[in-house]
Amino acid sequence: MSLEVIIGNNQEATEIPESWLTALESVAHEAARLALENAAEEDSPLSHLATLEVALVDDTTSDQVHRDFMDIEGPTDVITFHHGEIVIGAEVAERQAAEYGEPLAREILRYFVHGLLHLAGHEDADPEERATMEAAQENIVAALWTADLRERLSCY
Repeated sequence: MSLEVIIGNNQEATEIPESWLTALESVAHEAARLALENAAEEDSPLSHLATLEVALVDDTTSDQVHRDFMDIEGPTDVITFHHGEIVIGAEVAERQAAEYGEPLAREILRYFVHGLLHLAGHEDADPEERATMEAAQENIVAALWTADLRERLSCY
């Protein structure tokens, strides 16, 4: 798989070190490979992408994208576009990480994997589909969350 992955921090509300973006980009190919191994569709959008852009955004931007493209009010964790864009709510990640006692970097990694799984054909509207997607998501996050990656993401 030849996939260019670009991860950008497009917000200032949540402190995200530049080194985190580099670390996440370094595991992106493995994350995409694992998402494809767990694909819900054989011919999923992820299998056709040449470029994947990931944008970390604030609540205001997440809310606007959520309204504009899904007609749903309020900020959200992840919005995925099949043309190869994943929008991650950094402030949502920060709140959820605090609520669940998770490191912020792991929560952002989880959202990235979640977006990849959507690109691999998974949906999460139906409870049964959501359970399948979440199981794959947590297995992938656990596989990626190595000692090396934890160290690279441990600034905070």
